[in-house]
Amino acid sequence: MNALPPLPYETPATEADLAVMREQLGRDMRGVRSIARRCACGRPAVVRTAPRLEDGTPFPTSLYLTLPSMVLAVSRVEATGQMARLTEELAQDPELARAYAAAHERYLARRAELGSAEEVDHVSAGGMPTRVKCLHAIVGQGLAEGEGVNPIADRVLAELRPVASIDVCRCEETAAQESAGGPSADGQSADGQSADGQSAGGQSASGQDA
Repeated sequence: MNALPPLPYETPATEADLAVMREQLGRDMRGVRSIARRCACGRPAVVRTAPRLEDGTPFPTSLYLTLPSMVLAVSRVEATGQMARLTEELAQDPELARAYAAAHERYLARRAELGSAEEVDHVSAGGMPTRVKCLHAIVGQGLAEGEGVNPIADRVLAELRPVASIDVCRCEETAAQESAGGPSADGQSADGQSADGQSAGGQSASGQDA
């Protein structure tokens, strides 16, 4: 693959950003290289991470979704069983499958800009190139790269637009919901985002199942 254009929304990560990520995730975010996309209010939404963490652990999810309102909205989509339906559609729609496979290659090439972790060089995130297993990772790519790169991300983000748009800040609304005892921002089990692409309780070393 030829050299990629720069990520359209990428900005440096500051100490203030690291503090916000700590609030968002309930832990320190490791391997931070930059902010790939921000909420309309300026808070980190997608974080670009190194393919190998500081302790030597390989970490394939290089575009990591952190924005609580978006994480919660994506979790709700996952809970409807849409991942299985999308995986079935990929098997039946050659054009969609080709575009999704291209998104996988784009993910690998984008991560290679930051270095290499040989153990996961062939692993992208989210179940790509043939399955949909973690919409958080897929949406992270879609938000970071922009529309037209990952067709599954584009579809999910279009579905979410009325309730969770990157262009409309819902940070205070989500925080108030949590304070009132509503579902957590990750909307998932204590293990956090699936071992297939992300992990809120300790970032995944493998990135996805074998």
